[in-house]
Amino acid sequence: MDKPEVGVGPHEKPWPTGSKYDVDLLENGDRRNVLDKYRYWTAEAIKADLDKTRSSLHVAIENWQHDLNIGTIVRAANAFNVEAVHIIGKHHWNRRGAMVTDKYMNIIYHSTVVGFTEYMKIDNRKIIAIDIVAGAVPLSKTNLPARSVLVFGGEGPGLSAEIQQVAKKTVMIEQFGSTRSVNVGVAAGIAMYVWVQQHILKY
Repeated sequence: MDKPEVGVGPHEKPWPTGSKYDVDLLENGDRRNVLDKYRYWTAEAIKADLDKTRSSLHVAIENWQHDLNIGTIVRAANAFNVEAVHIIGKHHWNRRGAMVTDKYMNIIYHSTVVGFTEYMKIDNRKIIAIDIVAGAVPLSKTNLPARSVLVFGGEGPGLSAEIQQVAKKTVMIEQFGSTRSVNVGVAAGIAMYVWVQQHILKY
């Protein structure tokens, strides 16, 4: 059984006009994983529109080992429309898991933890480390600051000692099975959603 095609085909003429539209997409179809309102828009136009409604949340990822999960975290950050994603360490990272969503994000690079920390001081933003380590507080009992940056480490090694030392607090996601930790991409999605619950949804 053939799978249904994603997205839409070529746009019927007359085409809509305006700088936000991509002529190539209008002519050949838009098969991207975007909301219907963004069909046929350029990536630049989508990013500019998202910039109007971004949340105050920032996320950061330590990129010392070229972790494949970084793309997954960026994709989740796009889903929650966070204001910025910070990459600490290597400038080059594996974008496969991002599914092109990095084009719609504000991504800021820091070569060192020191540089990242200074940036956060100037931005008046609290560094919140997310990791299962001794002394970490449960996420369910934590109020995440509105102006916070949630920091995630690599799959396996977790967060560096440098980040743990500069963090205002370290938060852990409670677990009940046999594995030591959930995948860092999953953990990032959970933590971002909790922040959204506390500051945007506010049930």
